[in-house]
Amino acid sequence: MNNICKWAKTDIEIKYHNEEWCRICHDENKLFEMLILEGMQAGLSWRCILDKRENMRKAFDNFDYKKISKYDDKKIEELLNNKGIIRNKRKINALIVNAQKFIEVQKEYGSFDKYIWSFTNNKQIDNKLNDDCMLPARNELSDTISKDLSKRGFKFVGSIIIYSYMQGIGMVNDHSVNCDFYKKTEYDK
Repeated sequence: MNNICKWAKTDIEIKYHNEEWCRICHDENKLFEMLILEGMQAGLSWRCILDKRENMRKAFDNFDYKKISKYDDKKIEELLNNKGIIRNKRKINALIVNAQKFIEVQKEYGSFDKYIWSFTNNKQIDNKLNDDCMLPARNELSDTISKDLSKRGFKFVGSIIIYSYMQGIGMVNDHSVNCDFYKKTEYDK
């Protein structure tokens, strides 16, 4: 496989591109992890997030939203002193709020998966981009989802963050039609 999307340049970006990006995801834990990682990215590069991902996984109890929803001031202080993660107090507080809101959505819909995928009628949107197309940063759907999440009390869920989230969980397929991974949108079992 030689042809991949042009944005994936470093080893860690290539690995993410090849194994996760635009792959359909229905796993609750992964849906939460990606929501957190996308929020942590605000103002930073995705490569920075990928570089710190394993440290964040350890620091955030393997992205366990049930545990994170109960983080207290002592845990927040511990996280703010952890040099291996994004040490932004607003983002760390958002992590906790988002875990709590994630659980509320699960209670309302039966799962976060049912909620988030209802915006696309449980189907992936294939943007059929070519190599010369700029990747979208946001669209009408990401605006809609962002507004709904914000209304529910989620933090760091602006439209641009949510569009990246949609790519991260495979709600959209933004692989170039020339990319070797264009048709590979399901996670390997």
